[in-house]
Amino acid sequence: MLNIIEHGTRTDLPGLLIAHGLYGSARNWGVIAKRLSDTRQVITVDMRNHGASPWTASHTYPELATDLAEVLKEQDGPFDVLGHSMGGKAAMTLALQHSDAVRRLIVADIAPVTYEHSQIRYIDALGSMDLTGLEKRSDAAERLKPLVDDPALIPFFLQSLDVNAGRWRLNLDTLGAAMPDIMGFPQIDTAFGRPALFLSGGQSDYVRTEHRPEIKRLFPNARFVKLPEAGHWLHAEAPRAFEATVRAWLDRPD
Repeated sequence: MLNIIEHGTRTDLPGLLIAHGLYGSARNWGVIAKRLSDTRQVITVDMRNHGASPWTASHTYPELATDLAEVLKEQDGPFDVLGHSMGGKAAMTLALQHSDAVRRLIVADIAPVTYEHSQIRYIDALGSMDLTGLEKRSDAAERLKPLVDDPALIPFFLQSLDVNAGRWRLNLDTLGAAMPDIMGFPQIDTAFGRPALFLSGGQSDYVRTEHRPEIKRLFPNARFVKLPEAGHWLHAEAPRAFEATVRAWLDRPD
């Protein structure tokens, strides 16, 4: 079972499950989850091979979707589900293969397509970092700086570092081997007919116009919203706008 963090308690409104992206964790979503939990229960999860969840030898979207379905099986009734990036692909797969578990879907800055780029360079960077003798997170930041091409990602990566143990809370071996699966998307012929919001950053190119036919094939009731000031990390770059958009989508009448 995945490690979960619960925010708030069950109310008359459906609960919300949040699935993070690659290299992330349940803790990354703490601020958004806490704010949204003022009216409903919110559960954030560590995906497999991340955080405190089990490490496995494989990392495919059907497996990630089954992990999420097992979490929701323990809850009372269908949940709304929000997923970002890798978590968005897992959430889409969940909705397509375990539709009874999902009431409404929110997909943050990702499409159900195969991407040409790879995140393997960050696997290599994290794996090559010297973790011996670390005393504080700032020491780790200095060691990581020359290895990562985007300085803004360093604090994000360091949230998955156990400084005292000198280890990453990421299964770098499995994630590296599974990178083609992570960049891809499974062939699925079913459709999810309930409401689905595709929320993207206006400065990101992850969700393109040419992706819409495939999105509409799988999610015929999809709607599209952009946050113009945000990029791929829209929940961190425009948190208030992100929260307001998610809240409006969850609260709209059926």
